[in-house]
Amino acid sequence: MLMALKIFASVLLGYLLGSINTSLLVGRFYGIDIRRHGSGNAGATNTLRTLGKTAALLVAIGDVLKGVLACLLGNYIIGYVEGIGDLGIMLAGLFAVIGHNWPVYFGFKGGKGIFTSITVIFMMDWRMGLLLLGVFIVIVAVTRYVSLGSVAGAFLFPFLSLLPVFEKTLTFAFFAFIIAVMAIVRHRENIRRIIKGTESKL
Repeated sequence: MLMALKIFASVLLGYLLGSINTSLLVGRFYGIDIRRHGSGNAGATNTLRTLGKTAALLVAIGDVLKGVLACLLGNYIIGYVEGIGDLGIMLAGLFAVIGHNWPVYFGFKGGKGIFTSITVIFMMDWRMGLLLLGVFIVIVAVTRYVSLGSVAGAFLFPFLSLLPVFEKTLTFAFFAFIIAVMAIVRHRENIRRIIKGTESKL
């Protein structure tokens, strides 16, 4: 019973924190709904294109902070579970990403969760985070497609979680798979535009 309450608290707090969509809050400060401009996505990249570097930096910082805070709270509430791993971090982190993508405060219309996702991955395993961030940077530097770098990193995450060198549980791999699927699904329109050659470059 106690563990069930801890799981519920971690999930709820993670989701509510994730639902604080920084791009929408920053957009309101500028007097606009970021979802009605540019690509229509409530995230840092569209904020950069629409409002500039300062606004995008604020959004990125906010997305990172809520991911960190959610994971810390989950870790404090549940912590490490033998045979499973850092269940609190995984649960609260996953639901922070869900909250970012489908925020309760903003009509369930949020962003694609990439900054929050990579933050959660760093909190789950900083080695994987560095590897995936490196892949993202290289792909974006070469192609100038932020979406392609995001999708490539998301696609690789579950495979990294299965490598023996990282010594992760199947539970960790399951969470990695869910985070990856969400990121790829949220980028489905970007993938179509990349194939057609109409995707905007950074």
